[in-house]
Amino acid sequence: MRIGRFHHRGEIFYGIVEGDTVLPVADPFQSLEPVSGRQFALPELDLLAPCLPTKAVCVGLNYRDHALELGMALPDEPVLFLKPSTAVIGPGEPIVYPAMSHQVDYEAELAVVIGKKARQVREEEAAGYILGYTCANDVTARDLQKKDGQWTRAKSFDTFLPLGPYIVTGVDPGDREVSLYLNGERKQHSSTSQLIFPVYRLVSFISRIMTLLPGDIILTGTPAGVGPVQPGDTVEVVISGIGRLANPVVKK
Repeated sequence: MRIGRFHHRGEIFYGIVEGDTVLPVADPFQSLEPVSGRQFALPELDLLAPCLPTKAVCVGLNYRDHALELGMALPDEPVLFLKPSTAVIGPGEPIVYPAMSHQVDYEAELAVVIGKKARQVREEEAAGYILGYTCANDVTARDLQKKDGQWTRAKSFDTFLPLGPYIVTGVDPGDREVSLYLNGERKQHSSTSQLIFPVYRLVSFISRIMTLLPGDIILTGTPAGVGPVQPGDTVEVVISGIGRLANPVVKK
């Protein structure tokens, strides 16, 4: 199932996408039952970011090929950081290159969308707390990350968290191809089978630190091949069975 978030004539709503038809739902985190008597043609709707997280919990250095690329040892535990909800944008919305940075990088990632309140979750129960998955781009001001030593400023600019196009349910996150295309040229390509800490372990680990709320997201890390973008570029994250997320880059 594909779940989107849409705008139409001043109204914002969630909907189930079936081909070119959208069936509105009141709240996909409570029920996926369509609202009786309502449907829209997909082309007449504006597609928004598929959810509005209270927080995005991100995992650094979680692909074996990325660690090898950097010449770094595999971490013993997940390395976590946060991105603010104000960084979220949807498909087609521009990534704004901030004036205070001189190197902004793309990072293709699989995002986990939490479906219900999660605290102290055991790994074997984690799947039951996940609504689905979507594509994400953990845009990063790399020069500021190196300068600051910690990552808050570099990761938190407005527009630095594209999400979409849809939340996809009922898929196995264990072997999804993750790719990134810059102006049509593939720059990143790997599989979630390369994750050092797999999805369900991440949900369990993070839920033992902080409570995860419906709509919160976990960014599971980026594979090898990260690199810079420039104003005028188009960046596309493609994940098998999940979808394609494209965003242009513009100058502030």
